[in-house]
Amino acid sequence: MQITSAMKMVSAAKLKKAQDAIQQLRPYANKLREILVNISGSIAEGGSPFSQEREVKTVLLVAVTSNRGLCGAFNANVVKLTKKAAKQHNKEGREVKIVVIGKKAFDGLKSTGFSIVSNQSTLFEDASFSRVSEVAEWIMAEFASGAVDSVEVLYNQFKNAGIQIPMREAFLPIKVETDASQASQAKDYLFEPSREEILEDLIPNTLRTQLFKAVLDSIASEHGARMTAMHKATDNAKDLQKGLMLDYNKARQASITNEILEIVGGAEALNG
Repeated sequence: MQITSAMKMVSAAKLKKAQDAIQQLRPYANKLREILVNISGSIAEGGSPFSQEREVKTVLLVAVTSNRGLCGAFNANVVKLTKKAAKQHNKEGREVKIVVIGKKAFDGLKSTGFSIVSNQSTLFEDASFSRVSEVAEWIMAEFASGAVDSVEVLYNQFKNAGIQIPMREAFLPIKVETDASQASQAKDYLFEPSREEILEDLIPNTLRTQLFKAVLDSIASEHGARMTAMHKATDNAKDLQKGLMLDYNKARQASITNEILEIVGGAEALNG
């Protein structure tokens, strides 16, 4: 009970920092996406290597979990979602490759028979934007070279301390959905430098930010899930402690009663 209570307090302290980080990143990531929508016409015109859609023969799944357990169904949900996605693609005749971020993802997926091409479990030792960008750059290079035709990211999205939503998001190729009104509005913008030059930097930066957001979401979700799990474990330990104390008192009372009966019986025998 003391251990689970301590783990709950540690996760609660780390959750505040992780929650602040993801809440500060989301507006920036959403704004990047908004800018990408505004100049989406250039994707079709200029042709970015990250927006080219081709026949999907090989799929890369990026599964983001944690390095540690004791956080309820947090890791199991992502592993289950990744297995389901892999089987779905395999059934459609596609080759499946997996990148794992987190030891629990590696442990849960290594025996599935699917190819794990990269294990990035050490990323959580320094989950900085630069470190995550290295992984994102490698993924983008794999897609640009044609080694993979589609990339999906699977992780837990942080909603609050008690709710984590398993997500399966398309990462590559980039698909920007825009309607006619947005397209007409985009024509009214003046761009300096040109749209093509902006896209050349914007698209990779958006992809790096998208993966970083998934990692931060996962970190915040991990601490929220662990705090909730350890809170329940502490409550269960308290209930168990009460039950054991009751059993102990009953046994102690029975032992005292037996001793009293033996003393009374011995005294009666002497009197007789």
